[in-house]
Amino acid sequence: MIVKNAELETVCGITSKLPENGQIEVAFAGKSNVGKSSLINGLMNRKSLARTSSAPGKTQTINFYAVTGRRETKKEAHGMVSADEKVYLVDLPGYGYAKVSQNEKQKWGKMIEDYLHKSSQLKAVFLLIDIRHDPSANDKQMYDWVLHNGFSPIIIATKLDKIKRSQVQKQVKAIKQGLQVEKGTRVIPFSAETKQGREEIWSVIEGFLDAE
Repeated sequence: MIVKNAELETVCGITSKLPENGQIEVAFAGKSNVGKSSLINGLMNRKSLARTSSAPGKTQTINFYAVTGRRETKKEAHGMVSADEKVYLVDLPGYGYAKVSQNEKQKWGKMIEDYLHKSSQLKAVFLLIDIRHDPSANDKQMYDWVLHNGFSPIIIATKLDKIKRSQVQKQVKAIKQGLQVEKGTRVIPFSAETKQGREEIWSVIEGFLDAE
């Protein structure tokens, strides 16, 4: 997709009513320092629309980014046709290192769970894991929790530029083993620096658009 416009459209806190969007949504979950904001900015071709921070746990709301872009779709008898389409990238609160009370974390969990259950447009959850390290207990817990809530996470292995190319497959295997992923689970290595993996992620998202 060639991104033409991207904006933060809705911010939902613990007491907010979830929006009823007419276009598909894909959500992004991950540990507080895994590079989630950098990934979302990379997908949107923006530098700082999704705020990044050196202080883990900055995202304490569910943020809905509306992205409009042009892409070619195959139509019978018409060949390739270009059209503008809209999709929502949904940034979920980070977990793990956020310096908040256990009570606050439970409220976040309830907020995310409500979203996973109530959104009629949510098509997929991408779970971000730092490719440099084996998945943590928090990562495993989040993976299992997303599964429990009815979604098979697509794994994005972030910070790809931080390791040697010869280490990539070994680390991807370690992520799969550490999370004990379902058979056929997709793992996409991604670098916010080089944007490697960006087109592959968009290809997955466009697959949901084609299914509509």
